[in-house]
Amino acid sequence: MLVDTAALAREFEATGGDGTPVYERIKRVIGARIRTGKWAEGDRLPSEHQLVTALGVSRMTVNRALRELADGGTIVRSMGVGSFVAETKAASPLLEVRNIADEVQRRGHRHSTRLVSLAAEDADDRPFAADSMTDRVYRSVIVHFEDDTAIQLEDRLVNPAFVPEYLQQDFTSFTPNDYLTRVVPLVRTELVIEAVLPTDEQAALLGIEPHEPCLQIRRSTWSAEGLVSVVRLTQPGARSRLEGGFETSGAR
Repeated sequence: MLVDTAALAREFEATGGDGTPVYERIKRVIGARIRTGKWAEGDRLPSEHQLVTALGVSRMTVNRALRELADGGTIVRSMGVGSFVAETKAASPLLEVRNIADEVQRRGHRHSTRLVSLAAEDADDRPFAADSMTDRVYRSVIVHFEDDTAIQLEDRLVNPAFVPEYLQQDFTSFTPNDYLTRVVPLVRTELVIEAVLPTDEQAALLGIEPHEPCLQIRRSTWSAEGLVSVVRLTQPGARSRLEGGFETSGAR
């Protein structure tokens, strides 16, 4: 990648004057270039030697900035090869039930789905069905894409008593999450999160290798009347992360 070292130096100089440590200023410049798209995913960063020469700082300072950017997941470093802009990971909210389409669009990307199956099945045939599920359930299997990359496999069981028209929905136009939150008020959610290796079928649907680790989230949701849905979300580990937080009742 050709680097305009003069522009890089100007951007670095513009971060000075407020007492910020030099290595943090370098991180700011690199981070800003990545956020604004000047350096895209997979782009190779200038070498340590190029940064030292362009910015007029020590190699130790440059090394610390790059090391901390790598620790934070902004870049990826390969010994003997160089540093590269890391792939953007899809962030999944840990403590809230959100629509994945909204999350993708909020990141400025395009969401799309591929409907694998939509049918009625016996609950006993599904290994992740809850004990309180009815004997007969509706099941949807959907692959979610961010731009052209598969980021989540959604395997969902739904209680027909609460959503009798589930099988008639067009889940290529909107998501099951969007539909369920519109037709059934949800009052309770439980989560189980595991690191797993995908099955051959899951790997094929996600376009990954069977040995690639995944995050798997089993989420159960209830209305005031009972269990509405159990969904198993499988996400390639290299393409996703979980986010969450909470507030205590008072500071200590």
